[in-house]
Amino acid sequence: MKLLTRVCALWLLCQVALAQGLDDGDALLNRPADRTYDIILDSGYLKVGVYENFPPYSYQVNGEPRGIDVEIGKRMARALGVEFRVHWIVPDETLGDDLRNNVWKGHYLAKRRLADVMMRVPYDKQYAYMQDSTGEYINEQVVLFGPYQQETWQIAFNPDKLDSVDTVAVFQYHPIGVEVDTLPDFYLSSGLRGRLREQVRHYANVRDAFRAMREGEVSAVMGMRAEIDHELAKPKNARFRAAGNGFPGIGKQVWDIGMAVKHTHRQLGYELEAIIGEMVTSGELSAMLADRALRYSVPQYYREFLGDEAIARAEGR
Repeated sequence: MKLLTRVCALWLLCQVALAQGLDDGDALLNRPADRTYDIILDSGYLKVGVYENFPPYSYQVNGEPRGIDVEIGKRMARALGVEFRVHWIVPDETLGDDLRNNVWKGHYLAKRRLADVMMRVPYDKQYAYMQDSTGEYINEQVVLFGPYQQETWQIAFNPDKLDSVDTVAVFQYHPIGVEVDTLPDFYLSSGLRGRLREQVRHYANVRDAFRAMREGEVSAVMGMRAEIDHELAKPKNARFRAAGNGFPGIGKQVWDIGMAVKHTHRQLGYELEAIIGEMVTSGELSAMLADRALRYSVPQYYREFLGDEAIARAEGR
């Protein structure tokens, strides 16, 4: 009888821990807690997933989280009346891996470490509804929502080496730095039938590529616009300039950035989407980026129903 009582007590403890969504319960059950909208409010905190070491979006300064996505996460938590907690995401091989490990299932080595919401997810309907060979939706476990920024590719160059960059063809004769295994890497390495390949230099990140430009190893750097703007704002990079060229044949020149939640947590998604919508249309997001010397473009999602005047206001123009 005593053994049965202990077993029942342990079972009840597990059920209570699961219902409350507590981390201790997660560890006990060895699976992620299902933190629904009501549980998040009751717990008093929102766990926001951001990529680690990814300035200007998310990074640390003396152990404190910093960056655009961190500030947006804090703003959303404040609007919900809860505390902000960061969940650092270590990028895996694909976005699908990141969504599985951090939003809906958990990593097999640390299954309890899930984010309530994940930032910096491409808002792409084609990706959201992508199907496998059997017709099953590949991303049916997540909901992509709340686009809050439009990203694009950008080149920065050293005017001591180049008068201007009107076309990428100039990099047949001048070395350019890129982050290894990124779209700029593949694009430039295959550009003009491979004629740029010998001039492409690979670095761990955009920051290291700018260091190489300061040291004269490369004449230019290509990356995402916010990353380039972040580096150009540093006094040590003041002599460098942003190019105005386009990128023919790159596939996606601009794309919307949004968020992701588990498919059973749509109520949380609706609440966060309303907060983000207000931040975008009021110009709050534009001002947030301007304070960090970053340019802002309204996502295409809002451009479909906002007029020119409202778009200009949202972009701080």
